[in-house]
Amino acid sequence: MDLYRERLWPAPWLYISTALVIPATILVFAPINMIVGIVLAIVFYLAIVGMIMASAAPVRVTSTELIAGRASIPLEFVGEPTAYTGEDASLQRGRLLDARAWLLIRGWVKPVVKVPVLDAGDPAPYWLISTRNPDQLVRVLGEARLAS
Repeated sequence: MDLYRERLWPAPWLYISTALVIPATILVFAPINMIVGIVLAIVFYLAIVGMIMASAAPVRVTSTELIAGRASIPLEFVGEPTAYTGEDASLQRGRLLDARAWLLIRGWVKPVVKVPVLDAGDPAPYWLISTRNPDQLVRVLGEARLAS
């Protein structure tokens, strides 16, 4: 059972901005054949949208583990999480980022949660996870850690 669930869907502006591939493709292929240009433009746009949607990673907390994208960690190895928003989130994703950290960050989701890893055998000192609800994720993780 999921205690917390979120999917990091892209922002609407990303779909709109990638639509620029349509006129660009038509412009390239129009001298050859306008129909081919239109068909390829639609195919390229749909392929890009498909790739963007496939990159929408899930973030879940169950009673036993934290799951972020394809990775998971048992709650017994999770430390006290911290939420960051605004400029603090930018610093965590940038200048203050440890190169050994495990990342699930998306450019279209600004807030992040930093989750320390308590497993001495794990080379990552912490996980940095993008989330639209940082305070809720921190609260649920804290409650789940205490319950486990």
